[in-house]
Amino acid sequence: MKCTFVDVAAESDFSIQNLPYGVFSTAGMAAPQVGVAIGEYVLRMEALARLGLFAGVDGLDAERVFGSAQLNEYMGLGRGVWRAVRQALQGFLADPDHAVRRRVASVDEVAVPLGAVQMHLPAQIGDYTDFYASREHATNVGIMFRGKDNALMPNWTHLPVGYHGRASSVVVSGTALHRPSGQRRPDPAQPPVFGPSARLDYELEMAFFVGPGNALGTPLTLEQAEERIFGVVLMNDWSARDIQAWEYVPLGPFLGKSFGTTISPWVVTMDALEPFRVPQPAQDPEPLPYLRAAPPAPAHGGYDISLAVDIRPSGGGDAFYPLTRSNLKYMYWTMRQQLVHHAIGGCNMRPGDLCASGTISGPAEAERGSLLELSWSGQHDVPLGDSGLTRRFIEDGDVIRITGSCQGAGFRVGFGECTGQILPAKPAAV
Repeated sequence: MKCTFVDVAAESDFSIQNLPYGVFSTAGMAAPQVGVAIGEYVLRMEALARLGLFAGVDGLDAERVFGSAQLNEYMGLGRGVWRAVRQALQGFLADPDHAVRRRVASVDEVAVPLGAVQMHLPAQIGDYTDFYASREHATNVGIMFRGKDNALMPNWTHLPVGYHGRASSVVVSGTALHRPSGQRRPDPAQPPVFGPSARLDYELEMAFFVGPGNALGTPLTLEQAEERIFGVVLMNDWSARDIQAWEYVPLGPFLGKSFGTTISPWVVTMDALEPFRVPQPAQDPEPLPYLRAAPPAPAHGGYDISLAVDIRPSGGGDAFYPLTRSNLKYMYWTMRQQLVHHAIGGCNMRPGDLCASGTISGPAEAERGSLLELSWSGQHDVPLGDSGLTRRFIEDGDVIRITGSCQGAGFRVGFGECTGQILPAKPAAV
């Protein structure tokens, strides 16, 4: 399918096969509203709704829902509505004789240039959960701290391990974050000290937004989970490794994670990712029945999404240098397994809840999704291309950029960028 409304380059992240959702504003707008990216433009969904493009979509009050500054209500309407809107958009964009197209005198009546918008968080995030679903990452970290014979904890191959993160400090791409301070114990023979983290790291992750939720006390099945995931974003789960190492026993991550988590602004829907489904890694031992899919659920729970992490080092000019090249297809526990396990005890999930994958590492060294792994807990330098610069952990002024995409035949389904800069630590308030 080809977009005839605006030109879309073959290498654009935002093809007509994609149509990701976001929340944007411009200098002349009274408040942010919902948009959909196509090529170098953002479609104003409220303007298209006023023209009647979504009049045939049952259960959708389009002008009100798309005029909102968040996607939560739309996420809660379900896959039937999402698919009907997607079909309406693709028809409008591809068909020059479309009835609504004939009423649009110029592109700027219903779209704004991508370069003219400010992006916001796509949803009000009520709850945020981070999983630990990459076997390669969990194994690498386990070897570092427990040795090869005890790399994976006994529960890891039986359930998707996760922890409840801090929703209030999830920020949109482009937001700078200050280096966190906290308690650290650099010398295990001495008492802890307080100060800025000296081992600040990125974690290459992806995260999904929940659509329709479930009632308190009512678990979800894998078949239901298939219909309740709205879409996916890129994520950088910034981590202060030294703070984390001292605090995490016995209850898990806390201040080493809660200072900031960055997500990309565009939410790529599951329908856009459907052509890129692949088998997930073999699971051994076989999961318990509630984590095993039965017909008619799709057999393939993985997604072939190429991922990249690059760094623009402080003092190194404007160039970015590669750090990680990985793929979501390596994830041992799938998104639907994560959602089902999250709800199996009766936890009520809600539209706009955010669930992250955990660090995405692959089998090769270049596919390790964090500096902790690349430097092997700070034991050696990681060269930054041919710049002569190296890193073991992130330094003040460094910019980390995560990108991701799926490559189709003549088109791309991409996520844009997930970018953040680390600023020096702030002193404690007096």
